Amino acid sequence: MAAPLDTRRLPEETIELMARMGVEPSRLSGGSMAAKSPITGEAVAQINEHSADDVAKIVGKAHEAFTTWRTVPAPQRGELVRLLGEELRVHKDDLGLLVSLEAGKITSEGLGEVQEMIDICDFAVGLSRQLYGLTIATERPGHRMMETWHPMGVIGVISAFNFPVAVWSWNAALAFVCGNSVVWKPSEKSPLTAMAVEALFQKARAKFGADAPENLLQVVNGARETGAALVDDTRVPVISATGSTRMGQQVGPRVAQRFGRSILELGGNNAAIVGASADLDLALRAIAFAAMGTAGQRCTTLRRLITHESVYDALIPRLIKAYSSVQIGIPTEEGTLIGPLIDKDAYEAMQQALAAARAAGGTVHGGERVLADVYPDAYYVQPALVEMPAQTGPVLEETFAPILYVMRFKELDEAIDMQNGVAAGLSSSIFTSSLAEAETFTSAVGSDCGIANVNIGPSGAEIGGAFGGEKETGGGREAGSDAWKAYMRRATNTINYSGALPLAQGVKFDVE
Repeated sequence: MAAPLDTRRLPEETIELMARMGVEPSRLSGGSMAAKSPITGEAVAQINEHSADDVAKIVGKAHEAFTTWRTVPAPQRGELVRLLGEELRVHKDDLGLLVSLEAGKITSEGLGEVQEMIDICDFAVGLSRQLYGLTIATERPGHRMMETWHPMGVIGVISAFNFPVAVWSWNAALAFVCGNSVVWKPSEKSPLTAMAVEALFQKARAKFGADAPENLLQVVNGARETGAALVDDTRVPVISATGSTRMGQQVGPRVAQRFGRSILELGGNNAAIVGASADLDLALRAIAFAAMGTAGQRCTTLRRLITHESVYDALIPRLIKAYSSVQIGIPTEEGTLIGPLIDKDAYEAMQQALAAARAAGGTVHGGERVLADVYPDAYYVQPALVEMPAQTGPVLEETFAPILYVMRFKELDEAIDMQNGVAAGLSSSIFTSSLAEAETFTSAVGSDCGIANVNIGPSGAEIGGAFGGEKETGGGREAGSDAWKAYMRRATNTINYSGALPLAQGVKFDVE
């Protein structure tokens, strides 16, 4: 087990942690880009930023690596990902602790994120022997028609601060076994975890041997200019971008303009419906984690609770009590359930949303800043539960903070309309003991989200299922199921072994 963080010496802790994973201490000082920890708000490293010219050179090297890697048989490519999974197992405690240090997650969530990386590596290893195409019935005798799948090229991955390593792994593990190289642009709020993962990947690559080219994975650090250079490079056929809807509205058209492919996983204004027959003890536990976990900074965080009027008075006072008593503090200390917001901007956005909720007639429970006297540059908050008279105003927008808006409903159709009545369409859930309600919610007339759960919250997805959502969530899918197809190009092949030349659709075109 890694030792707990000493908040009095976070820069030193950072260097020691990253050195154990193979990052040279010299890379953590002297640069122009400050890497901060939300735990105290202080800078823990100064790293180099990549310019647009740097990105262009890095993409060139990644393309060269791709031309070698695509010729390696897929099961052998899976072996590299297996070795990466083994490095992650060895360094799970250290990397999990670094996630806590840089993203503010509690210990179990930091470790859980690394476990998710290990899981997707295992999934991808199996996938490396299952990149199946189809044999297709043809109308022409003496012919065979089939589809084949081939690597795309350089895959650009743009990740967000809240899942600084797991989301990269959902994309990269699949991209690698599909025969691609990867250029990773992490959030400027969480660059250190990316540098550590890059070091672990290089350890795996060294064990794999010479068939894995040197520039198969590269990390580029920086802000908007760096990301834009990656997005605009025509040598990057696929951009997978995780972040806000606003970011996706900029990335999607820019990639489409050059006829590239986007995998967009954007915002989520997620709701849960609590039916009249719901198990309230189960619902309480699920709602508490979904709404307060990660300090409300998940794309799948529960932000709207639509509660049947018959159980509202039995459930909501219990939730308010849980909100007021939850332990907030240093995320690596035992018993802490809620760590800090990522920065001051996140805190101010939360306060603006709560002010708007009050103006719209909402009753706010919680939401205050705490521990400011101890950590004046960090932003710890009491999670907020807001009783709203209707789904209006700030309820219709995603605020990346622990705010749960609570509303009543009478009929299931009304609740589903409320659930679907926002711009995003990522995740959703219903708590009910009614089979009819559960089936209705997951049917074509139910939730319009990419994820629709029954008797669990909207967060905590597993890598076996494709992850993503509809509407302003972007429509992309990552991780399991058949998400691998987004990292490959499909070719339809027809082979004539007959010696004759019958044309499709009965066309006749005979020449002498």
